[in-house]
Amino acid sequence: MLEAGRNVLCEKPFTLNAREAAELVALARDKGRFLMEAMWMYCHPMVRRLKALVDDGAVGEVRHVRADFGLEGPFPASHRLRDPALGGGALLDLGVYPVSFAQLLLGEPSDIVGRAVLSEEGVDLQTGAVLSWESGALASVHCSIVGGTETSASITGSRGRIDVPDGFFFPDRFVLHRDGRDPEEFTADPAHGPRASLRHEAAEVMRALRAGETESPLVPLDGTLAVMRTLDAIRDRVGVHYPGEGALAPEVTPA
Repeated sequence: MLEAGRNVLCEKPFTLNAREAAELVALARDKGRFLMEAMWMYCHPMVRRLKALVDDGAVGEVRHVRADFGLEGPFPASHRLRDPALGGGALLDLGVYPVSFAQLLLGEPSDIVGRAVLSEEGVDLQTGAVLSWESGALASVHCSIVGGTETSASITGSRGRIDVPDGFFFPDRFVLHRDGRDPEEFTADPAHGPRASLRHEAAEVMRALRAGETESPLVPLDGTLAVMRTLDAIRDRVGVHYPGEGALAPEVTPA
């Protein structure tokens, strides 16, 4: 589509690996076309509100981010989630959300540790990773296709905490705990519920196109590349490789 001069909104995960993502970004920039990863979480009003609070120092300096996303399953070997030829496994399909959530708040990590349980086909059934930053912040992320999780998240800072009790990628509420104050609950407009969540992403794409922008400030291409590098690094550490993709970049390169 980019070669044909079309603007593109591409479903997550953006590509199989960071090398492929970099090729797409370079092509879009060369063609002067709009390109955006469909990370709809970044466009959700409640996620944007949460990030604004963190950026404004509501919880102080971020010390730890935790997020999980797991599906109950079981999925048969023939399912796309277990097919290496289709980029199967928990990390790319589900883990991209916890990783993207952590990097939305902290940027690209400086070090990564990962562990996974692999299927007979060689895809990850569940994966856990600890991401770390030079600031001393840590993130604990988990994804699974063998067990349903809360899909919850939390951000702990030096002066408080934000808890997202469920559905952190399209939350209808979250709670801000600040030292010396009563908990403060933030709730979404009912019109911003799960069935309406993709609308915010579509609206952002149309806003950018009408403004003549070739990428969205809410879902910047450099941020997508950073997430893909992290996913590559986790896969390299846990031993998940897809047919014909070549070597992964084993080390992250913080932006």
